[in-house]
Amino acid sequence: MVASVEEVSSSLVREYLSRKGLKRTIACMDEEHPRTEASINNRSQLRETLHIEDLYRKNKVDKSPFKTLLEIIVKHHIEQFVSLEPNDTKADEITSAVVCGKQSKIRPETEEECPSQPSYRSLMCEQDGLSSHDHIASANDSDCQKSQPLIPFLENNVSFGQRKPDINTMKPEDTQRSRSNRIRRGMMAGPVPQESTKKRQSRRAEVSQPLLSKEEENKQAQERLLFTGIHKKNLERSLTGISIADCGGGKPSGRVQSENSNGKVEQNMQKTRNVKTEPNLSDLNVSELVLDDIDDDDLREFSKVSLQRTVAKCQYTGRPMDKQTATELKAVLLGSSLNYFSVEWRNQSFTFSEIPELSYGIVQRKGGPCGVLASIQAFVLKKLLFENTEISYTGLQRLRPSNATRRQCLVLAMAEILWRAGEEKQATVAIKSGKSHFTPSDHFRSEEVLEKIMCFTVDNLKDLQFILEQHIEQFDSGMLGCILLTISAVLSRSVEKVREDMDVPSTTLIGAHGYCTQELVNLLLCGRAASNVFDNDMELDSGNGNMMLLKGIKSHCDVGLLSLFEHYNICKVGAYLKTPSYPIWVVCSESHFSVLFGLQRELLTNEDKGLEFDLYYYDGLANQQEEIRLTISIGNLSQSFQEVDTDLIPPLELCIRTRWKDAFVSWNDTEPLL
Repeated sequence: MVASVEEVSSSLVREYLSRKGLKRTIACMDEEHPRTEASINNRSQLRETLHIEDLYRKNKVDKSPFKTLLEIIVKHHIEQFVSLEPNDTKADEITSAVVCGKQSKIRPETEEECPSQPSYRSLMCEQDGLSSHDHIASANDSDCQKSQPLIPFLENNVSFGQRKPDINTMKPEDTQRSRSNRIRRGMMAGPVPQESTKKRQSRRAEVSQPLLSKEEENKQAQERLLFTGIHKKNLERSLTGISIADCGGGKPSGRVQSENSNGKVEQNMQKTRNVKTEPNLSDLNVSELVLDDIDDDDLREFSKVSLQRTVAKCQYTGRPMDKQTATELKAVLLGSSLNYFSVEWRNQSFTFSEIPELSYGIVQRKGGPCGVLASIQAFVLKKLLFENTEISYTGLQRLRPSNATRRQCLVLAMAEILWRAGEEKQATVAIKSGKSHFTPSDHFRSEEVLEKIMCFTVDNLKDLQFILEQHIEQFDSGMLGCILLTISAVLSRSVEKVREDMDVPSTTLIGAHGYCTQELVNLLLCGRAASNVFDNDMELDSGNGNMMLLKGIKSHCDVGLLSLFEHYNICKVGAYLKTPSYPIWVVCSESHFSVLFGLQRELLTNEDKGLEFDLYYYDGLANQQEEIRLTISIGNLSQSFQEVDTDLIPPLELCIRTRWKDAFVSWNDTEPLL
């Protein structure tokens, strides 16, 4: 199958943007030009399609190799171009074609040579869509230039619905007017001074309109009066913090706007003075504005107004972190206000993988906060695979999301976790600010984390999603993304309720060596910091008639959990976690958390022997370079395999068999993880 030129080109551009780290540009491209099944997401396949394996190998051995395929291709063509002789006619014509953006015919050698022209003339010729006659007349009137061949496309192109007048039939005054118009539009050779927006607006205000009828003038006059007289004061005060001087007290810089009996309107330009008051967004009413003669700059300004009104509707007043709350947070997270977050926690954010096959995966830099990352990863997969209605793809195609899609899924995943922790009544988002809000003391170790946090509490899910989206950079690319989400979850639940959820109130959410405890994972998965993974609560007789209450999972969870400790009979994972609402499990194995997930929800209810299905495994810490697909066959575990030494069985398989007994696991030519 021959690859599409458009798809290969798009894939080449995406590879360049990805290697350069231009995430926002890729997101915009994916929105305007979405990926299809024919898109190439593998660099090796892209090299084979373009037949540039030799160029790629040559680039790798270079002293300064390029990182992108597009740069390698460009370098190759530039080197070929430079290798041509300087006086080669072919080289000159290639240069002309590159500059003008088109191919021209090769002129005969007997043709009279023309003096070289600046390159910006050719660019102007292409940008303005001029005919060859206009281009020659605007630059030079020499016969040599008139002898240049015409380009049919430019001759027949009528940009403004009418043909340009012939220069030879124009009157002297028309010619002069045409030349001045071309100079104003930047079509004549030579530098043209650029006008500022303020000058353009001033000129537009003073220019007369003799061609308008009285009826049209009256209509425009009414519109200008309505805009200027009613809304201009409120608009400028709200947007820029300035107020218009009153006609009696201010010093007008132009003519006062008035309407005479004939309906003629004179423009009024009035000076403004700066004031130090904050913008009053409540005075804005953009829906009632009547606009006249709006250019691109004005449209951008009014877009800002619309955005500010949206922010104003959803804005919540943040409260700074106080010392008492910070002390309680450190105690429940780290055990003492004198302890501090490790480097692994401070440097961890929710950054997605740049490997195309694993673009859905969140990368973990170092060990420690794997429980938080795996929990977030599980809910991102839930949004991506089962709840994202904007994607028309199904199954495995959903595991190749665009940057915009996976970022949106991250926002929705964090919002769901925090909303559940707040019992679906309220939630708190911790955002880092630029200044400290309290002074640490001897009983509180300062590390410039909790001191600089602002807390935003909301009482509905939409506003929660809005706040997270507005500050998503602090979570997916900031240094403290993992810490901020953990603090937000604790504050949403409240420190008091987190301690009530635990068997022992003095338990911490971050254990030895910076590992996540089961309480923290349960808080993120189920909304409660329970200490156990069995269903409901249990009473344990501790002797002497004393009963100890062991707290477990209260109800079915959307995302489940499988534990290697259950294989060793250390704990028992209940059905609430083992059979979640979606086929996604956080896997606890060897003091590390990772994610196991399927694409079909039917496998949760079908327990028939002989059933075969695929599960996918992702570990953000294992430097995973390729997709790991496991084929699970229920009831096909042979007796000889059961007698194999368990030390040679991958721990992941043992975890899977706690959910599907006697399941045979095929790694599908992937190296098993021991």
